[in-house]
Amino acid sequence: MSKGLFITGTGTDIGKTYVTALLIKTLRQHGYDVGYYKAAISGAPTVAASDAGYVNEIAGIGESPDLLLSYLYDHAVSPHLAARWEEKPIEKSVILRDWQCVTAAYPYVTVEGSGGIICPLHEDDAISFQLEDLIGWLHIPSLIVCPAGLGTINGAVLTAFYMKEKGLPVQGFIVNHYTGSPMEKDNIRMIEKLSGKPVLAVVGDNAELLQADAQALIQLYQ
Repeated sequence: MSKGLFITGTGTDIGKTYVTALLIKTLRQHGYDVGYYKAAISGAPTVAASDAGYVNEIAGIGESPDLLLSYLYDHAVSPHLAARWEEKPIEKSVILRDWQCVTAAYPYVTVEGSGGIICPLHEDDAISFQLEDLIGWLHIPSLIVCPAGLGTINGAVLTAFYMKEKGLPVQGFIVNHYTGSPMEKDNIRMIEKLSGKPVLAVVGDNAELLQADAQALIQLYQ
């Protein structure tokens, strides 16, 4: 049975896709057959030009576009709004169908979220659901990607506590844009102290791999 890990972040444009690609690349180079899936991407004209295309290339997965994601939108707005404008609503049944396909193909699947944890996917008078609901449907734990710099303590700890309140297991954090400054080191200390969750890796800009034990990383998948 396939195991999964969800990658969320403290917001948009904090490097979630970059970290996801490095995570998968690192594990694949250590012999683990890890795939990728993202339910919805907005703001890209093609799969190749999207987050999914980036991860597919950088991580060396080489997967066909139809197994990487379910919905692609041109407008660079929240998925629920892009779906409304482009008249292609996101449906739970499609996500679960595609999830079954990707988990049938890979023993480990890394799922990348859209934006932060409170990201609407479908909203109308009849039904609404958010990213947190999707994680619940898949029954997998999460990693939180957060930036290293000023302000990250608040965003990281709030995200972890929100997910705890929603019953969504969090394995820990990966800190991005890390330079090793005294402030960044203290940010990590405080994130761990206040959230009760470990920082599992730090990532600098232009990294080639995650500097973390591959066996420990693969054990995060459940």
